[in-house]
Amino acid sequence: MTIAELHNVTHNYSDTRVLANVSLSFLKNRITALLGSSGSGKSTILKIINGMVRPDSGTVRVFGEDFDYQNPARLRLKTGYAVQNIGLFPHLNIQENIALLGKITGRPSTFIQERTAFLLSAVQLPDSYLKKYPYQLSGGEQQRVGLCRAFFLQPPLVLMDEPFASLDYKTKANIYEYLLRLQAQEPTSVIIVTHQLEEAELLADEFVWINEGKVFKQGGKAELGQIKYEFKEQHR
Repeated sequence: MTIAELHNVTHNYSDTRVLANVSLSFLKNRITALLGSSGSGKSTILKIINGMVRPDSGTVRVFGEDFDYQNPARLRLKTGYAVQNIGLFPHLNIQENIALLGKITGRPSTFIQERTAFLLSAVQLPDSYLKKYPYQLSGGEQQRVGLCRAFFLQPPLVLMDEPFASLDYKTKANIYEYLLRLQAQEPTSVIIVTHQLEEAELLADEFVWINEGKVFKQGGKAELGQIKYEFKEQHR
């Protein structure tokens, strides 16, 4: 079963073609890695699925229905989003940052409290951090808070745009563990953009290699060996 689909999607920025007749299906409750070099179109695919960018042509289906780009908020609220710069609000404390979507959608205070406690435990942050502000946390700790916020509403789909690119190797390895723990406790569909093959190999069940706005290779664990070989040959 699929969670999101692109059918013959094409998109240009000014005179530059970013995606050229792309057709893709993303499987439910799997982690899919979008691989490729900078400018290949990976991030544009995420933005199209989240309604931030409307494609010039083609069809986009999310959660089994055509995406309504005139009213993107309804489907967007069902989608978690995590990016490299995290995007925590500096004037809100950690508790307020994590629970923001819960308040926007009018969730009961008991749900907000229980959900916040569960997520903090999952990423191994102490309760004492709730009253801190983003500037008081390390980059890795901020990224863990970003994961909590992305997963707060138990979204059926989480989009991640190179969220770990700025972290050192040891910090990234810990974050991978937290992400996989969340995925195991609450299976959901994750699409993660990365240009690092090792990251994709550690995290993903499915792999899509985007090259110059087209799908170059795709497959699961069984096809990973060939994908790795061609990826490395392409980047020699």
